[in-house]
Amino acid sequence: MYLQEVVLPVILYIVAIVLLIVLIIAALKLIKILDKTDKVMDDVQNVVDDIQEKVDSFSGSVSLMKNAADGLANISSSVVFGVSSVVSKLFRKFKKEDIEDYE
Repeated sequence: MYLQEVVLPVILYIVAIVLLIVLIIAALKLIKILDKTDKVMDDVQNVVDDIQEKVDSFSGSVSLMKNAADGLANISSSVVFGVSSVVSKLFRKFKKEDIEDYE
């Protein structure tokens, strides 16, 4: 009876106190880990923001180059159309002269 009434509750209280201390230490370590993780996430977010700024500036440059390329393509197609029109008119003119020569 003495064992059940006195010793067993003391042992349970000691185990509970040890468990409480271990849980407090574990919670403090988890808080430190979360703080470090938060700092790392802030650093990662800063890197992502920097990359986004650079991508946005690069996107502006690419759209400028695209517009310039489209303009040059339009000009070159106009020039090619003009030259081909002149060449086709010359061939038609020579063809008419050849046909008249045979008649």
